[in-house]
Amino acid sequence: MKEAVQLTEGWSLQHDGKALRAQVPGCVHTDLLAAGVIDDPFLGLNENEVAWVGRRAWTYHRPLAAEDTAADGHERTDLVFDGLDTAATITLDGRELGRTRNMHRRYRFDVTGRHGDLRVEFASAYDEAESVRRLTGDRPNVYPEPFQYIRKMACSFGWDWGPTLVTAGIWRPVRLERWSTARLERVRPLVTVTDGTGRVEVRVDIERTERGAGRRLALDATIGGVTARTEADGTEAVLTLEVPEPELWWPRGHGAQPLYDLQVSLLDTTDDTDSTDSTDSTHDTGGRPLDSWRRRIGFRTVALDRSADEEGTGFTFVVNGVRIFARGVNWIPDDVFPSRVTPERYRTRLTQAADANIDLVRIWGGGIYEDDAFYDTCDELGLMVWQDFLFACAAYPEEQPLRGEVEAEARDNVVRLMPHPSLVLWNGNNENLWGFRDWDWEPELAGDSWGEGYYLGLLPRVVAELDPTRPYTAGSPWSGSWDHHPNDPAHGTHHSWEVWNRQDYAEYRASVPRFVAEFGWQAPPALATLRRALPGERLAPDSPGMLHHQKAEDGNGKLDRGVARHFPLPEDDFDRWHYLTQLVQARAVAAGIEHWRAHWPVCAGTVVWQLNDCWPVSSWAAIDGDGRRKPLYHELRRVYADRLLTVQPGPDGPVLAVINQAAGSWPVAVTLRRLHADGTVLARQVLDLSAGPRAVHRQPVAPELVPDAASAKEFLIADAGELRAVYFPVTDEDFAYPAPEYDVTVSSSLGAGAGSLDVVVTARTLVRDLLLQPDRLGPAAVCDTGPRTLLPGEQVRLTVRGAEETGANAVRAALFCVAPA
Repeated sequence: MKEAVQLTEGWSLQHDGKALRAQVPGCVHTDLLAAGVIDDPFLGLNENEVAWVGRRAWTYHRPLAAEDTAADGHERTDLVFDGLDTAATITLDGRELGRTRNMHRRYRFDVTGRHGDLRVEFASAYDEAESVRRLTGDRPNVYPEPFQYIRKMACSFGWDWGPTLVTAGIWRPVRLERWSTARLERVRPLVTVTDGTGRVEVRVDIERTERGAGRRLALDATIGGVTARTEADGTEAVLTLEVPEPELWWPRGHGAQPLYDLQVSLLDTTDDTDSTDSTDSTHDTGGRPLDSWRRRIGFRTVALDRSADEEGTGFTFVVNGVRIFARGVNWIPDDVFPSRVTPERYRTRLTQAADANIDLVRIWGGGIYEDDAFYDTCDELGLMVWQDFLFACAAYPEEQPLRGEVEAEARDNVVRLMPHPSLVLWNGNNENLWGFRDWDWEPELAGDSWGEGYYLGLLPRVVAELDPTRPYTAGSPWSGSWDHHPNDPAHGTHHSWEVWNRQDYAEYRASVPRFVAEFGWQAPPALATLRRALPGERLAPDSPGMLHHQKAEDGNGKLDRGVARHFPLPEDDFDRWHYLTQLVQARAVAAGIEHWRAHWPVCAGTVVWQLNDCWPVSSWAAIDGDGRRKPLYHELRRVYADRLLTVQPGPDGPVLAVINQAAGSWPVAVTLRRLHADGTVLARQVLDLSAGPRAVHRQPVAPELVPDAASAKEFLIADAGELRAVYFPVTDEDFAYPAPEYDVTVSSSLGAGAGSLDVVVTARTLVRDLLLQPDRLGPAAVCDTGPRTLLPGEQVRLTVRGAEETGANAVRAALFCVAPA
């Protein structure tokens, strides 16, 4: 039976003639950080001080003893790297085993009987990229870094939310595998469901040793109590298993996520009873085990409805025959040093996503194909995964040596990831088709290749060959063909960035794209995150550390303009500026989602940019680089809930939308109140409404309930149980808010542990968007509630966990709300 020995210990990193202890998996930066050679690049301006790391060559080495690679009863010993970052030469005892130039592939080398000093010599990624650029010629991109010339995590070269920390190292596990006769080289389960029967077609590729070439082999497979066997005479075989009435895997919020263990075993069935070595007899055992493969799979169907209709060209996910409004977020690497992201960290972040009612995570094309632990967790939580192939915001050469690497990388990762039921879409690239058309690439390219052959040729062929059970789309955004503009909102997927870049967030309501695959609004991270990342700095929007941890072009200018369209811009009051920028971020994203959800099924999904950060930074994330939840996170939980109330402006007056994404109808009594700023009820109406299963009911607001915008003192509230929608006809700066008054009581939350508080806020006036910033009570403190609007006499109970400061004065200092202009 195949044996694996992990090579995690005994590695050294060469630095200035010294051997530093190296962690594998890991990278140069983390090893240098652990050795005290560099300071934490996430703090202050330290990123600039470590730029030299990415410009150097680096060598990892460890001894491989004779007993490590000896056959030890096996015919073959392979050295297997799951990930090398990136351009490396591997030698053993001074003899070259091979060279690599792709971070996103796995590598295997025969080292049978060989031993000595194992060395992995990494060239500078800049040097590798420049050597490829000299071969292919220049291509345009959106950043002044050569990331499109090397198959490496593009955002390690920096992005508009990320630092430039160009890594190198053995970033995924490395091991020795000892085996005889044959091994399972590749296993591809094609899972379908037809007429209530689950079908698993297992396609297997086999590698044989020289001695194993003539042996008779068999494959056994089992799932859900169903077994199958087939002979494997050559290097390929197919088994088919049919499971009657399997439990279906559903996205979260639509059903359960049952998973089935699929096991495939490779056996040597050669009858050796006549040989002199009777100990190798397989006559009575059904075969000698050689290798096995095991994964959890799920039974479900997935399709993408891209049919034309009177509105244009749709883009709707259909899972198990049910059309779904996708409640999504974009995912970037959770750390700029991805070897630091553990399975536990994946689970924490993805559980946060599920708890916010998110059901789709798009893995963005400037990052990585994530670790199996990411997809395992998505399988369990019911998070659909949209997987980009790794191309982003650049023209990519299609010549060698890149073309061969792209194909090998695609084949490797399609096979690795296809068992996961959570994976619902392969996407060719991020914004490159759009960039070719709109970012002045075409004249600069002058006919040179730029990636179109990948997105419209190579990648769809690979997916069709290896994973035909899933849809593929050429890019995001993409209208489906060159017959329409790539980012046409009426056709396919759309990226909405004009609003953040140039307009007020109210402009999200100006159109109804078929599927919004990217949109978002920036805000700074939590205060505790800033204090940790910028130690000793007097915080101000334009302080040196704040500007360094703001990577977007004119990012602070856009933040300020976003605030100034609604509120007077605070001067010399960082805490107020911080609150308002976070509040505007939450409001902006909520405005878009509420509007687009209210137009289901024309719009069939939103994917917010972005869920997470890779370091402490002002960005579009809902969860900051230290894992703290911004107010946006709580708004996502509200606006992505199965049931949502919203009041939307319309050409003939405001419209109440009752949005129901649940499988059953939603009969609901909605109380509408037109209110004066002082809390006086000017008009009231109770509506008995019903939204059908996965449907939206739109109801014009009666004229007598429409607030008088000219008065600047009237607003509308819609309530249904715990759900509330607010509608102000003018901006906050123009509304006649009273000075907010409220009482605060604090008590320990019984049985919840030290630092757990129940905070009750009682409003004596209108209190708009009351927010408790829990990290002001302690770096680990969290609160269960985001912004809340209270009417006079109303109460809200906020639960805080992990507080260090627990007094009423400290809690009051952590509370913020909208104040009069």
